[in-house]
Amino acid sequence: MKITWFGHAAFKLTDAAGLSVITDPYTPEGVGYAPIRDSADVVVISSDDDDAHCRADLIPGRPEIINALKVAQGGGQGGDALRVTAIEAAEWDHHPEHAVPGQNGMYRFELDGIKIAHMGDVGNPLTQAQQDFFEDTDVLLALAGGYLTIELPDLMRMIRRMKPKLIIPMHFRTLTYRPRNTMWIERFLSYFEEENIDFACAHTIDLARGDLPDRTRVMVMDYVR
Repeated sequence: MKITWFGHAAFKLTDAAGLSVITDPYTPEGVGYAPIRDSADVVVISSDDDDAHCRADLIPGRPEIINALKVAQGGGQGGDALRVTAIEAAEWDHHPEHAVPGQNGMYRFELDGIKIAHMGDVGNPLTQAQQDFFEDTDVLLALAGGYLTIELPDLMRMIRRMKPKLIIPMHFRTLTYRPRNTMWIERFLSYFEEENIDFACAHTIDLARGDLPDRTRVMVMDYVR
């Protein structure tokens, strides 16, 4: 499987058979990252009203669009080309741009026998049911910037309990995405031993099931320029 990080919460994952999935596409002008020019078979969005997480309309071609929030509200599973499981979540209670926290969905799917979980745009401590949702995760696409999303101590409680095999951080401060109070990646990495942290130094990696570590490791990726 190939994994590409465009920036923010947007990834492209392509399995060995060529099925491709893009997660949470953004509005480039809003987050500062480059426009996503890749096409995909499936686009999964965590909400339908947040320009940083829902711009499936900007993805070329005619992909199947799966709204994780609607999947969560409609029974928890959905999708044709890709089976997606989702659970409801909410933005940070004190979000400066929204009087009422926006609703969104955290979601999971499987490619090449690898179980992938995306944290959507959750902004508060996880409930017991939300923590349980991440059980048996192989690859966790984790919100690692703190401000505007889940606080890092709350995130780490879930990680230490569920023990995902590989964590790929997202939604943290970079030289491109610079909300004033959003944290740099170093703060998230401070929760891990140095020997359990890898740096891809690239925006695309190859990952096979046999590459998954026996215990939790972090893979820090670069983003598409």
